[in-house]
Amino acid sequence: MAQLMAHWPVELHGRTVSGQDLVLDPLRRRDRKDWVRVRSVNREWLGPWEATAPENNPHPVSFASLVRHYNREGRSGRMMPFTIRTEGQIVGQVVLFGIAWGSLLSTSAGYWVDQGVAGRGIVPMALALAGDHAFGPMGLHRLEVNIRPENTNSLAVVRKLGFRDEGLRAAYLHIDGQWRDHRTFALTREDLGGSSLVERLHTNHTSHIGDTPPHLPEGPTHGT
Repeated sequence: MAQLMAHWPVELHGRTVSGQDLVLDPLRRRDRKDWVRVRSVNREWLGPWEATAPENNPHPVSFASLVRHYNREGRSGRMMPFTIRTEGQIVGQVVLFGIAWGSLLSTSAGYWVDQGVAGRGIVPMALALAGDHAFGPMGLHRLEVNIRPENTNSLAVVRKLGFRDEGLRAAYLHIDGQWRDHRTFALTREDLGGSSLVERLHTNHTSHIGDTPPHLPEGPTHGT
């Protein structure tokens, strides 16, 4: 039954705690110019944190093939590949992936954001919207995010949302050319106690839970 709730495409709307409107929706063919722009200007910003292929000669993927892949995975119920938009511009992604049905009902989330809008609360709200969709319409039970211990901004995202730290996974994911350790953070539906992640984010924002200390350098905010 739960798998029938994984409809795609999906469009989600929200507003950051500072009042900026967000739209989460699919990547489309007409987005090619915007996508190339935002990925190009953020190459150095995102490079140290993004997944890489362990093989020496990975095959490049065209933009059209990427769009087809996302739509195929979305329709199959294996992935919810959301693009994050503000004022009609692509500023990042939040992706639910590794979706498991049956007795597990679980998914992982990854995310990245344009350096030009980092620190504005966009990723925490985007993850909250995607997580509420996972726990609500999709009927999933568990959401996890795996983060490199050095990624202070990404750690702040899960802390603002009250994710539970479940410990270290050694050599968990191939990042920037090497197998890297990650910490696993998770929530189950019971952890929310009948609330939503969006509500939790607004509550934690007022108390500054999870804020990155001001002495820490700025870094990219995403889930790797």
